[in-house]
Amino acid sequence: MSSDRTDPARHAAVPSLPAHAYFEADAHERELRRVWRRHWICAGRAEEIAAAGEYLAVRIADRGILLLRDEQGGLRGYLDSCRHRGAALCPSERGRFPRAAIVCPYHAWTYDLQGRLLRTGARPPPEGFDRDAHGLRPLPVREWSGFLFVCLDPDPPPFAAGFDQPLERLDAWRLADCVSAHRSVLTIACNWKVFWENYNECLHCPGVHPGLSRLVPIYGRGLLEARDDPDSRPQTAGGEPGTGDGLRHGARSWTTTGELVGPEFPGLGAADRQAGQVYVTALPSLFVVGHADYARAVRMRPLGPETTELRVDYLFPREALAMPGFDPSPAVEFAERVLGEDAAICETNQRGLRAAPQARGVLMPEEYAVRAFHDWLRAEGAID
Repeated sequence: MSSDRTDPARHAAVPSLPAHAYFEADAHERELRRVWRRHWICAGRAEEIAAAGEYLAVRIADRGILLLRDEQGGLRGYLDSCRHRGAALCPSERGRFPRAAIVCPYHAWTYDLQGRLLRTGARPPPEGFDRDAHGLRPLPVREWSGFLFVCLDPDPPPFAAGFDQPLERLDAWRLADCVSAHRSVLTIACNWKVFWENYNECLHCPGVHPGLSRLVPIYGRGLLEARDDPDSRPQTAGGEPGTGDGLRHGARSWTTTGELVGPEFPGLGAADRQAGQVYVTALPSLFVVGHADYARAVRMRPLGPETTELRVDYLFPREALAMPGFDPSPAVEFAERVLGEDAAICETNQRGLRAAPQARGVLMPEEYAVRAFHDWLRAEGAID
């Protein structure tokens, strides 16, 4: 996330959000209503529902959602609620509906994959009952680079509006053709905003992420981007480390050794290979980081005012997984260590916010991206 560096106000200290916005139930409900039920939310990967009848059941903003493939391979989204008396339709988080029919486990109301009501259980409906008016409630859905998005608002905002980069920014990584070599699920005892704030600054990096700070020298200096440093210069052609935002000399990827664990994506330009990490953010639920040999996707959802779930996928080309001896663990171990450090410091932040419920903190000029995130929340009407 970025903000206008020419804005003189960017160079001033400004108040942060009030502490109660990170734990009060009323504040949380307002954010669910103004953000999570109105924006496009990443709910999974296309590879998880590749065939007709395969489904995903997810909960977003306290709403049950059903995503599936219809007989033509199209993506469909519905509220996971039977039109009879509201029972959830999905027996598990992921599966496949047999015989291309969605059967309510409670009273056997039956729907086709297009959400149309076929039968009202074992008995015929009463005279005058309008079957067409009792289909599943549809939701807007969208696929992007192999990711599945859904919106709880029937009139969603423009899809690209939630992204901080052009939708084609990661095309060189061919993410739609990649598969997850590993998935981690982590529950953090912090408000979802705390995690996004941590993501949007690197002041904490020298003290919290020693390994990452060695791999990405600019992070070791507490800087988010090289252009934040007036003395910035790129890594020299002779291999001497400069103050640019690439990897340390000799490193090629985010792994425990700095070496690649799979083949480089062939379409990457020299600038992206040298940078070592290319971020694309889709508020409020996803960020993707492209490395030379894999991409890391982090999905987020709030489970409550002070609980956040993260799901992390390590995406590699299918052909990489088929290579003899392929082992993603050096990438997974390195990124999981960084994520664990982030989780611990975010929980520390949350505990401190609880200690001063009426207080506001302060954002320093170098926290411009955190400020931009707060401005976005205010523009959405999520914060007073």
